[in-house]
Amino acid sequence: MTVDRQLQKETVVRHLLELKRLFKNSDFNPLDATKSDIRRYLSNFIGKPANTYANVLKTLKIFYRDYLGRGEVVEGFKFPAKSFKPSIVPSKDDIKRFYEWLKEPLAKAMLLIYATTGLRRKEVMSLKIGDIDFEKRMIIPRKDASRTKKTWITFYNEETEKALRDYLGSFMNLNKEKKLFPITEIYFRNRCNAFYRQTGIKITPQILREWFACEMGRLGVPDRYVDAFCGRVPRSVLARHYTDFSPEKLKEIYDKAGLKVLK
Repeated sequence: MTVDRQLQKETVVRHLLELKRLFKNSDFNPLDATKSDIRRYLSNFIGKPANTYANVLKTLKIFYRDYLGRGEVVEGFKFPAKSFKPSIVPSKDDIKRFYEWLKEPLAKAMLLIYATTGLRRKEVMSLKIGDIDFEKRMIIPRKDASRTKKTWITFYNEETEKALRDYLGSFMNLNKEKKLFPITEIYFRNRCNAFYRQTGIKITPQILREWFACEMGRLGVPDRYVDAFCGRVPRSVLARHYTDFSPEKLKEIYDKAGLKVLK
């Protein structure tokens, strides 16, 4: 799967776990399965979250169609329709309250990086000092994107710059190969959970990414540029081929928006 389908390690692990569950819990030999066997197996996931059913079916389709050459066994099984759920993002006051609630400069800097860049959780956690142009307040994530998740240039605002100075002390003579946030993901998650227990306000890296997209849209930034900051490939031919996505143009648009979190 890593070579043939160019999948990321985490995705390969998920598929392997689903395959192990198939071999462990099925009442038939998976290598000799019929379409009726697969239908009976999938029926165990009816009524469970749509993503659960979809993940099981994705693995089955890849396994039987691409690796066993038995596509007829999984042919005709449909993925569940995705229901639209409008994003509910915290207010600016909620994020400011979380910022003031946090004690460590590292946590404050992480919060503002999430809120002002549009980066994904994994991208933030993998950032190295060398990925950041401190003079331009520009971030260029590592080019380790998957087939579905791309990386683009993004920026952070003056508030985040101050938080980074408080955290790093100085931008001079830093080891460019050192991780910006040399901690595990559970560090920030624990603080989000503790804040939620005390206030009832739910804030996560994904919610902050959604807040960034909503706020930039509210500030008048065109969707194609919000997508660029968030690392989403422009969908339209116009945006893909005729829009200027140069660092200079993106910085001009970002700065003109005047994104603020704490004011």
